[in-house]
Amino acid sequence: MIRLASLAAAALLAAASPSLAQTADMSFFVSSAGSGKGADLGGLEGADRICQTLAEAAGSKGRTWRAYLSTQGAGAVNARDRIGKGPWRNAKGAVIAKDVAELHDGNNLTKDTALDERGEPVKGRGDQPNEHDILTGTQADGTAFAAGEDRTCGNWTKSGADGSAMVGHHDRRGLDEQPPAKSWNTSHPSRGCSQEGLRGTGGAGKIYCFAAN
Repeated sequence: MIRLASLAAAALLAAASPSLAQTADMSFFVSSAGSGKGADLGGLEGADRICQTLAEAAGSKGRTWRAYLSTQGAGAVNARDRIGKGPWRNAKGAVIAKDVAELHDGNNLTKDTALDERGEPVKGRGDQPNEHDILTGTQADGTAFAAGEDRTCGNWTKSGADGSAMVGHHDRRGLDEQPPAKSWNTSHPSRGCSQEGLRGTGGAGKIYCFAAN
C-alpha cells in the first residue's frame, strides 16, 4: 500500500480545508498529488488508491474511483474501459463529458474545468511551476499503446531515468498549435520516469481520476 508523504499531506489538507465545491455528484478531478515517486504509482491498483484516498479526504462518499491510465503488454488495459460510463462532473458541478465517446471527442476539459478534488485549479503553462503534464499512458482514443516502446513507465512501476510515459495537457496548451500540444490525454512522452524527469517536461506525476459508479 502506498503511504507517501506527498499523498498523505494532500489528503490531510483536503480534510482540513472545506472544499470550494463539494457537490454530491463530483465524479472527476485531477489529483492534487501523485505518488511522490515519479511515474511509479504502484501499478493500476496504487494509482486507483491515490484517487480514492484524495476523493474521500475531500468529502466524496460512496464512489469507486479509478485512475485514467492504460497499461501495455500481456493483458493490456485501456484507460477508457476503467472509468465507467459517465457523465462526469468536476467539484464545481461542471460537466466534463456525458459519456466515454464525448470524453474522447468533444469534451469540456480545459484549465478552468480540470480542477483538483478540492475544486482548485491545477497549475498549467505560464504558471510557476508548470504542472500540466498529466500521466495517462494512452492513445488519443483512450486505448493502450502496443507492446514495445515504453509509454507507461513499466506499467506504472518505474521511478528512474529508464522508460517513459505518455502524458496529456490538462490546460490544452503546448509549445505550438499542433493537435498534440492541445491534447488532454496524449501530448508527448515524458523525460524518463523519475519525479525530476517528469518536472523537466512540465509535470508533477498527477493523474486524472474518474468515478466509475
